[in-house]
Amino acid sequence: MELFGYTLESMYLILLLISGTVTLLYLFFGDAVEGIGEAISFFNPTTILGFIALFSASGYLFESLTSLSSFVSLPLSIAIASVLSFLLHFFILVPLKSAEESLAYTEESLGGRIGKVIIPIPADGFGEVFIESYSGMISKPASSYDNVPIAEGKQVLIIDVAGGVLHVKEYETSPIFYGE
Repeated sequence: MELFGYTLESMYLILLLISGTVTLLYLFFGDAVEGIGEAISFFNPTTILGFIALFSASGYLFESLTSLSSFVSLPLSIAIASVLSFLLHFFILVPLKSAEESLAYTEESLGGRIGKVIIPIPADGFGEVFIESYSGMISKPASSYDNVPIAEGKQVLIIDVAGGVLHVKEYETSPIFYGE
């Protein structure tokens, strides 16, 4: 079958080469396109480029290696590209995006967390506090919120964060008595 004077096989190959080139360019200059993806939530360049590449590759293979008619290979290529793009999006891209977000922390997100003093905090000076999180361990400079010295090994509650310095208070756990 011919389309615009070209065989369908060559059209698939040209589309595959173009989508491969655009994918390579997106790999290098993808940060410029990320803003568009934020504005239009359903627009994901990786999924769209993956669909086009998979569609054209499967179409080219069907046209060149099988004796299926073009009217059968076209919907079959669309179906294969749709299924594989769906799998790419929901089983690779979505988990990667959520993993990327879960590893980051902001200074504001440290407020209210519990840490452990690893370098004693003098009344009017700085020490260091160690905070465990899912993404690893965080060590930050700290000062006493009430200007009270805090010894090494004590648990502290992070009250505020200013200028990269945690303002902490000694954290005391009290036993809970039920029925009294």
